[in-house]
Amino acid sequence: MMLTERGGMRGGVGPHWGVMRALVLATAATLALLAPADSGPAIADTTQSGVAGDCFKENSTRRIPGCTALLEGDTNLSVAERSLAHAMRALAYSLQAQYGEALRDYDEAIRLKPDFDVALNNRAWALFKLQRYDEGMTDVTRALTIAPWSAHAFDTRAHLHHVAGRTRLALQDYILAMRFGGEKLVKLYQCGLESHGLFKGPVDGVESEDLRKALATCVRDLACDPLPPEEECRRPTS
Repeated sequence: MMLTERGGMRGGVGPHWGVMRALVLATAATLALLAPADSGPAIADTTQSGVAGDCFKENSTRRIPGCTALLEGDTNLSVAERSLAHAMRALAYSLQAQYGEALRDYDEAIRLKPDFDVALNNRAWALFKLQRYDEGMTDVTRALTIAPWSAHAFDTRAHLHHVAGRTRLALQDYILAMRFGGEKLVKLYQCGLESHGLFKGPVDGVESEDLRKALATCVRDLACDPLPPEEECRRPTS
């Protein structure tokens, strides 16, 4: 979510589809919360047509020009809306493994809205991919202070502990990620650990002792990532 080439998770070129897609949805879901009640139409209402409307859609390639058009063309955006647009463009860059570009947008999103927990976690992930682990830990710690229920932030912190060899802390955070992430994230770990030959149970989204044992084995191996590559788990986890 750097030492292996599996699915681009730790050293490859692309981010993991399942968690990143969930982060797209989590970020987009904050739209209604971020738009002030008296600020006029929310972004969702003002970008139904045209290129700018792509800023809040899942197509990461179209999202980049969409957010750019929105940021450059709409002078009436509130601070919160501008922060969200930067965060969405940053996530699109991250999905394309353009982490340097992503960081510039995350920096601006967080400058505008310092308590934007989703952007903080996503920036932590980009920093993780760039092997800037201490900076990533600072961001994800802030994200969890703001949103202590964030499964994706626990997963990010688990990966940071994992790559640093802090096996006990990594295992604790992977388990917390499952507890807060529910069936979908449990299935991702089941499928990923199955691909390592560590988990032999059903990919059913049910946390079990066998799954926790498989995670405990995985965290002792820097080459093991409990998250799977896209092609192995799209169908069982959808």
